[in-house]
Amino acid sequence: MNKALFLDRDGTLIFDKDYLADPAKVELIPGVADGLRRARNLGYRLFLFTNQSGIGRGYHPLADAEACNRRMIELLKLGGDLFTAICIAPEAPDQPSDYRKPSPRFILEMIAEHDLDPAHCWIVGDRESDLLAGVNAHIHPVAVCTGKYDRATWVKVAPAGTGIFDDFTAFAATLA
Repeated sequence: MNKALFLDRDGTLIFDKDYLADPAKVELIPGVADGLRRARNLGYRLFLFTNQSGIGRGYHPLADAEACNRRMIELLKLGGDLFTAICIAPEAPDQPSDYRKPSPRFILEMIAEHDLDPAHCWIVGDRESDLLAGVNAHIHPVAVCTGKYDRATWVKVAPAGTGIFDDFTAFAATLA
């Protein structure tokens, strides 16, 4: 069985810029590339799992979110095959959705498809919905303080059992 990280994008890997649609505005959070490199070198499969409600709200098309993903991958300089799979949930919060976090559907599908061991899988994010997707899929939730919440807020709102880290790099340093 394989181990994996499910990674939110905005506020986790790149700075959160509301309804990001312009690839020129993609900005990596410092240290993310090193953390991803470490995880990959340790044998973790990496999955990008991002809610992009700007699409469902009509602010921009799916192609813009995909272009921002390509730009992020380019900036990371870790190869175009960095992510085993990418899930973009385009729905707005009030629209019906199968994949929008906190739905665990993408995670569960990837566990089955890639023979992943849930005991060795984590979801890393900056919002409660990210962590709840992991909890709902029975994998480990990890909160980072580079997006919506700081540590003091996470301590109050994080689901039980959540690891709280200053950033993705600090979490990646704990991987074995």
